[in-house]
This record gives sequence, C-alpha cells and structure tokens, in this order.
Amino acid sequence: MLSRVASNLYWMSRYVERAENTARVLDVTWRMSLLVKEPRLQDQEWFAPLNITGTLFPFSGRHSTVCAREVLHFMALDPENPSSIHSCARQARDNARAVRGAITSEMWEVLNTTWLEMQQMTEERMNARGISAFFDWVKERSHLFRGVTFGTMRRDDAYSFTRLGTHIERADSTARILDVKYHVLLPSVTDVGGAVDYYQWSAVLRSVSAFEAYRKVYRDVITPIRLAELLILRDDVPRSLHFCMRQVSDTLDLVRNDRSPECLRLAGQVLSRLRYGRIQDIFAQGLHEYLTAYLDSMQELSVEVQRSFFAPTLPP
Repeated sequence: MLSRVASNLYWMSRYVERAENTARVLDVTWRMSLLVKEPRLQDQEWFAPLNITGTLFPFSGRHSTVCAREVLHFMALDPENPSSIHSCARQARDNARAVRGAITSEMWEVLNTTWLEMQQMTEERMNARGISAFFDWVKERSHLFRGVTFGTMRRDDAYSFTRLGTHIERADSTARILDVKYHVLLPSVTDVGGAVDYYQWSAVLRSVSAFEAYRKVYRDVITPIRLAELLILRDDVPRSLHFCMRQVSDTLDLVRNDRSPECLRLAGQVLSRLRYGRIQDIFAQGLHEYLTAYLDSMQELSVEVQRSFFAPTLPP
C-alpha cells in the first residue's frame, strides 16, 4: 500500500473519532452547566472542553470571555478552528475523497452526507434542533461510519490503518478527559460526596459511554480510584487506555515493515505498563503525572507511526 493512501485512511478515521469525542465532551459540559444556577459558575464549566482539547490558548486569542455560546460556536461550528466538529467533518471527507478506491462506497456516502449536512448547520439551526440533539447526531454519524467500516471493508492493510487511527485518537481523548476532571473540575471540599460530586463523576463516565460498564463492574457508588481504574487499566471497556492500546499494538503488528520496529517497541512499552500496572501505584505516583507521561508517550508514538508508515512531515 502507498504511504500516502495509508496516511489518508489513518487521518480520515482520526478526524471522525475526534469529531465524536468533541461532541461527547461538549454535550456533557452543556448538560452539567444546566445544573448550575449561578451564571458565573456556569461559565466556569466551559473551561473544561477547551482544556481537554488543548484549544484554550487559540480560543483566548479570538474571544475575550469563556461562555457557553462562544465555546459552542468555536468547538462545534467554527471553520477557522482546525479541531472543531465542522473542521473534522471536512477533513475526514477530504481524506476519504483522496482514497475513494481504498474505501467502500458506503463509507464514502456516510462521510460525504455528513459533510453536506454539516455545511448547512448554523448556530440558529443548532439551537432550533436542540444542543444535545445536534451532538447526538454527530455521535450517530460517527457510529454509522464505524459500523459501515466494520461491515463492508475488506480486512486488509486499508482496514488496519483505519482502525489504527481510531484507537490512537480515542486513547488520547480518554486520557485528556480524565486529566481535566481531576485537576480542573474537582469540586470543593463541601461538595465531596454530595449531588454535585456524583454528577461530576457520572458525567466523566457518560462522556466515554462507560456509565453502565462501571455499574456492572463495581455495583457501588462512583469513586475516583475505581473510575480511574476502569478507564485506565480495564481491558474490557472499549474506551479505556488499556483496551485502545491493545488494539493499537495488535494493529501495528499486522502492518509492520522494515522501518517499524521502534514503533512496535514504543506501543508494546505503553501496553505493558497498562497491562501490569496497579491503580494504587498510579495514584501514589500522581494521576496527573501518570496521564501526562502517557500523553507524551502517545505523542511520541504518533510521530513514530508517521515516520514508519507515512510521509516524513506531519499534517497541519
């Protein structure tokens, strides 16, 4: 397979996953802000999605205040923001168009239709439809794309690079959500154990579709250490770091070449820390420090994937 084709497939799936993850974070933030009555505290909730996606600095350069309307427009509909849902839909479609022969017609139809509908979306139409309804639509389009990919694509290198992009992007997003919750959204001492505390922790689980999984595994009240264990070390939760890295490592093994030994070593190193890690040791080290090191490792792995399989320069 040409490296250009592999790169387009990889980034196509990363942009689809990024759009869904952004929609998840914004939807949970929107719902949580509705529980807060004081306007000042409502606005504070909207720092979270900016921190999670690493876009606080570019946002601050264009907007003077952090509030629901400004953040929603910036992260959902702003074509000038390369991480917005609008931009991700466009870039996913552009990458798919470049490799029409490597994907199925059903995959192309999903991405093309999504982009055509996204082009018609305005702030007024999003509000008329309903904020949460719009985010549900984004998630459903992503689910449809993955379902069509799984159900129609031949299990060859093209399929492998598509799945590789999905799981690298997903692992990065889960780690960011966890990190921000612990170090930006922690409630005050008076809220610990109360209704606000419960909804904050449940919001994290819902943002990664793991609320039901938590209930089935622990059958008890939501606690920080169990939540972290579920989303970091469990290998049976589709959005946990362990599950995603196992998928990444297995996929890299399928597409390995003469230039990829270092890439496989890095993936195996990260996976082994997750496979044999203990949540007590992670908390003793410091969750923020652990997740920061993990994100650094994922960035190093992403660069190595680029070097091993694709063009020598990263996309903008």
